[in-house]
Amino acid sequence: MTAADKALASLGRVHFIGIGGVGMSGVARIMAARGVPVSGSDAKDLPVMAELAAAGARIAVGYDSANLGDAQTVVAGSAIRKDNPELVAAQQAGLPVLHRSQALAATMAGDRVVTVAGTHGKSTTTSMITVMLKEAGLDPSFAIGANVPALGVNAANGESDVFVAEADESDGSFLNYRPNVAVVTNVEADHLDHYGTAEAVHASFDSFAALLPADGVLIACADDAGARALADRTAGRGETRVLRYGTSDDSDIRLDDGGPGNTWLATADGRYPLELLVPGRHNALNAAAAFGVGVSLGVAPNVAAAALAHFTGASRRFEFKGEGRGVRVYDDYAHHPTEVRAALAAAKSVAGGNKVHVLFQPHLFSRTREFAEEFASALGLADTAFVLEIYPAREDPIPGVTSLLIADRLGNGRLVGPGREAVEALTGVAQEGDIVLTVGAGDVTAYGPLIVESLGG
Repeated sequence: MTAADKALASLGRVHFIGIGGVGMSGVARIMAARGVPVSGSDAKDLPVMAELAAAGARIAVGYDSANLGDAQTVVAGSAIRKDNPELVAAQQAGLPVLHRSQALAATMAGDRVVTVAGTHGKSTTTSMITVMLKEAGLDPSFAIGANVPALGVNAANGESDVFVAEADESDGSFLNYRPNVAVVTNVEADHLDHYGTAEAVHASFDSFAALLPADGVLIACADDAGARALADRTAGRGETRVLRYGTSDDSDIRLDDGGPGNTWLATADGRYPLELLVPGRHNALNAAAAFGVGVSLGVAPNVAAAALAHFTGASRRFEFKGEGRGVRVYDDYAHHPTEVRAALAAAKSVAGGNKVHVLFQPHLFSRTREFAEEFASALGLADTAFVLEIYPAREDPIPGVTSLLIADRLGNGRLVGPGREAVEALTGVAQEGDIVLTVGAGDVTAYGPLIVESLGG
């Protein structure tokens, strides 16, 4: 029995509380494929649960202490309340209760692990890497925080010894992994409800880079000040190899942009054409990171560059939702000012001189309070910006914090009510050739199909 087999066997029978979540279901799917007895429950009967049941998992709808059965290890989703009856029963029984990242880390034991971290771009870059490796002839296992149309799922067990995973920094759980190759797309102040200060965010990424072994490699974006500083500090310690990617002359993987259809990836060994189906400079940078991973794992540079042309995007990452009256509607998960700016820049490149109209829903009261001015500035890239009220997610309201903190700073838009009012606001301004973009990490994603329908699409 290999060390990896022993690590999984030590978990015994594993029960997932909140198994229907995109992250939890992914780990459960891979564990089941690797021979671990899996069970799980969720409050709702979600489609992915039927897939897990077909893969051999024992599934229950609704939470009940009896669902634990003979479980020996429990994995609890981050949204699970402390008074959840299954969690309470597991704690009373003295069972080990793991965070999703800890369960994923145990699943990856013995593999060559590629983790992708960063304030923005994790899901897209992880997806690009996975698609690129599959097209290059490797069959990696992977766990991604979004569904990927080109892959059909967000997580799967592969035949090779490579495991690609998105590493979430929001709660510090990315420090549970032990990567051989680590990508950092950017480092900015975010999730201050957890970290408290920007300095603490940067320190956590230092700890993440320090997880790499002596023969590992850090691949960091030289175009982002935070990631560049991390690369410089890591290189200064001399403990692991560092590759920088970006448009600057000192990038180890340089993005040479000669206009549409004329983009190259340049390294010390040559220049390789880059053809992407997804728009935006940020996606070209993500592709440069994926290219660096492929080369680091032994993929021929020309093969890695060519394979990136097969990436068609990740769910909720500038995802096309439909068209009506000549108006194209897209949806994007962007929920930080930098992400909003990148999504709108991509939309403007696709619009080709026509107008871009955005429906934005702020995510979290704390993030709105911290970045209201920056959100308004980013939304200024659009021709028209409508703002919904804040999607609270896990937070309680903060007195005085509403979407008006953003909307009142706009010169190109206003606050808009939910439902029909928001749909009519967008369809009322959009003309043939324009782009409509719904943006945010909350339920704003549901508006895309409604807008398409209202446009007659």
